[in-house]
Parts: sequence; structure tokens; C-alpha cells
Amino acid sequence: MADLSINFAGIRAPNPFWLASAPPTNSGAQIHRAFEYGWGGAVWKTIGAPVLNISNRYGGLTLGGQRLQAINNVELISDRPLEVNLREIAEVKRLWPDRAVIVSAMVDADPQAWKDIVMMIEDTGADGIELNYGCPQGMSERGMGAAVGQVPEMCELNTHWVTSVTRLPVIVKLTPNITRITDPAHAALAGGAHALSLINTINSIMKVDLDTLQITPSIGGRGTHGGYAGPAVKPIALNMLSELVTDPQVIRSGVPISGMGGIQTWRDAAEFLLLGAGSLQVCTAVMHYGYRLIDDLTDGLSRWMDDHGFQTIADVTGRAVSQVSTFGQLDLGYQAVARINPDKCIQCNLCYAACNDTAHQCIDLVAPDGVRVNPGFDPRASGKEVALGRPTPQVRESDCVGCALCANVCPVDGCIEMVSVPSGRPHVTWDELTAQRPAVTQTWPAMETYREETGIEIH
Repeated sequence: MADLSINFAGIRAPNPFWLASAPPTNSGAQIHRAFEYGWGGAVWKTIGAPVLNISNRYGGLTLGGQRLQAINNVELISDRPLEVNLREIAEVKRLWPDRAVIVSAMVDADPQAWKDIVMMIEDTGADGIELNYGCPQGMSERGMGAAVGQVPEMCELNTHWVTSVTRLPVIVKLTPNITRITDPAHAALAGGAHALSLINTINSIMKVDLDTLQITPSIGGRGTHGGYAGPAVKPIALNMLSELVTDPQVIRSGVPISGMGGIQTWRDAAEFLLLGAGSLQVCTAVMHYGYRLIDDLTDGLSRWMDDHGFQTIADVTGRAVSQVSTFGQLDLGYQAVARINPDKCIQCNLCYAACNDTAHQCIDLVAPDGVRVNPGFDPRASGKEVALGRPTPQVRESDCVGCALCANVCPVDGCIEMVSVPSGRPHVTWDELTAQRPAVTQTWPAMETYREETGIEIH
């Protein structure tokens, strides 16, 4: 059985799954219960400056009948008394010495304020400190949270104020609300950070109610921007993680990265690990399903690791990073085409509609007698008698550019596959082509000449 234990910047845990700093880690009683379920660690809900929270603070995104595919929150940091939080942190760590207990902190951009909170955290026996430079709502208007994370100079300065006065590992939590995630990462490293974590929530307004015409969530008839999280943000989180793990300065530093943003299943977790995360933080999925989720996460990840021969988390971490590339390094000679499995096709013809209306018009509807159907055929027709005679979509591979839109809209798993085929074109990248024949990448006449030479036909 795979060993799921980790050592993250000197912080040990029996598995890589930590509860992220959020409502699930609001109190000692909650974290105690989470550890009983089997969570490997918890990042305490951010403590620090005094706050007052509002009511009706969450908005949810429902897609295709699936609730909470994303959540928007306008909640602030912990509104519980500082001394209560500190006492409970110490108690939880005493009762659970084998679990990772990290304290998230946020105070005014002042060296003494940071020193005061850090000394209090150290006295609890916590394993580490996470600096919250990510919250985009409420606290940022007061010069904290994302207001620090979006300004590299402030990020470096605040981090230095902490690392210069503590013996604990310091994790800097980065905001995604920025153009280049590497800028605050470099600043955090310059300030002495021992690890990085990302992503925090994305600035957002969830929706407007079309009946009441009010922004949701509505707080007494008003609404505001909040932090967006949940399964819908995972691709953004994976991209930002990939930017860090391929950045030369981050690579040289050797600091580990705690990944979060949309982790709901063990498959999500494995993707974050493969792209370089050394620990994993979960929030929205727990708010949806409860602490019991840990059983599926650990069991699924362990079985997957066994199936692939991975013995430790370190064996998995970063295994997919070498594939991360820029567009200029991709093979322009690679060719894939769509192939439809007629045995799996349910003749919904969504692939035809998508290709014909929005892609490259390379899918035909062919009647049972082999005759191509008039493009005006209505794919919405239904009923058993009609279905028996419905045309079947067929790909003209010679015209298929391999965009994969059809495979993505198809509702049947494995019905449409993208298959690699010989292209007959030179295997060259855009960067290589630019270096070898710069005119080709700069003028249309030269590009058209190159296409004729290499047999590239755009229809």
C-alpha cells in the first residue's frame, strides 16, 4: 500500500490532504472532528485583525443540475476572539501531535503587528504559519490580503518581517488576482518564505437574480465582489501551479508548493501532485460534502498510486511537469483527427452542430443508406421510430484539423476519440520556424508559400 505521508518544508503529516484556511477550520472542535475522520492537516482560519462579518455571505453556482460547482464568499477572516483561537490551536496540537497544524495570519502591514501575532502563534506549538496575501474581499480594502499579494514590494517586505522573527516554517499564500503569479512568488522568496501556496480565491460577482434584479448574495439589498472557489477554478489553479514549478527562480529556491483550488476528488488531487504540489488543501468540497470526503481522497489516491507503482507522494510530485511547454515549443507537424465509434454513438448529433456551426465543417450526417443528409436536417428530432432512421455523424478526416471540439461536446465517454495520424508535414516548432525562416512568421505571402510547400491546406 502506498505511503501517503509527507514532509512539507519540515512540516510532517500522515497524508497530503490539509483543510484550507476557511470555515471548515474555524474552531478547535471542527478541526478535532476533521482529524478524527483522517485529515492529515489543517490550516487554521485566518487570525489577526479584528473584523465583523456580514449575513448571507455565500453565493453558489449550479451547472447542469449540479450544485456548488463554484462558491462565491464575502466572508472575512476569523471573527472569534484572538485569545480563544490561540488557546484552541494549542489544544488541538497537543491532542494531535502527528497532524500538521498551520496557522493562517493576516494583520496590518506593520513590523510590530506581525511580530506580535507571530510570537503568539509560536507559543501555541503550531507547526507553521501561512501568510494570507490572497483574500480579495473586505480585508483588501483595509490594505491586507490581496492588497499585499498584488504588490510584490509589499509581499517581500511583509514576508521579511515574519521570517526575521520566527523559527517556524513560513508559507506565503498567493493571490490569483494578478497578471503574473511569478512576481509575488519571487517577492515571497526574496522575503525568506520557506514555501508557497496557491491559489486563493478569485475576485468575482456570482450572479444577478433576474426576478428581484438583485446581486446574489444580497446583503440588505446590496451586493459586492467576493472570492470565487470550487471545482470551476481548478484549471486556473493548475495553470498557475505550472507557472511556478517551471519558473527558474522558483526551481532554484527548491521551496515546496501547497496546491489548492477546486480539489474535490482524488483524481483532482493526483493532477495537482503530478504538476508539482507537495501538499494539497481542500475547502469548497468539504463545505459541500463534509469531512467524510477524506475517505474517498485517501483511498482513491492510494489505489491509483498502487496501480501505477508509486510508493510515496514524492514519487508522484512533479511527474508531469516536463510536459509543460509554451506555444512556441509545440510541434506544428503533429496531427490528430476525430474518430467516432458508431457502436457508442447515440445520434444526438451535437458533434455535427458544433463542428458545422462553430468549427471546421468536417462532420457529415449520413443516412442509413449511405446518402449524405441535407445540412438543414433537424438534429432535435426524437422518438423511437425517427431514431431508427436517424443519420449518423461521420468525420471527413482529410478536412479535420483535430480541434477536438466534437470530442468535448459529445455526451458519451469514449464515443469520439482524438487519434494521432501522420501529417506529412515537417516536425518543427513555431520558435524553430521563426529562427529558420523569419519571413514565414511575419508576412502572409511568405506564410502562404510555406503552406504550399508543406501541403498545409486551410479550408
